[in-house]
Amino acid sequence: MASRTPDHVYDVGDEPDPRFSLANERTFLAWVRTAMALMAGGLALHSLNVVHTEWLRTTVALALLLLGAGCTCAAYLRWRKVERAMRLREPLPRFTLGLWMTAAVVVIALALAVVMAL
Repeated sequence: MASRTPDHVYDVGDEPDPRFSLANERTFLAWVRTAMALMAGGLALHSLNVVHTEWLRTTVALALLLLGAGCTCAAYLRWRKVERAMRLREPLPRFTLGLWMTAAVVVIALALAVVMAL
């Protein structure tokens, strides 16, 4: 059987129930979809000229793009930690990604609301 990558995830512990691994993968893919939506929103905001202040529109669009990129990286790290924890039969790691993403989206939404009110 061919080895799976990344080795540092799959070469430790015992194979968990496939349902749990697949659920972990689905969660990872959901976060990737969220990241893609954030990046698409940033591109749309910048290209549609809905905010008339150029520097502010660019700043908010860039924030959305960076948040999407960060979300993708954080999702991968979360997937890796959960997969390793399941294989080693350890407690699952704390979930902080949702809190940080919620806070970031609220701040960006408030900034966009202020900009559009001007």
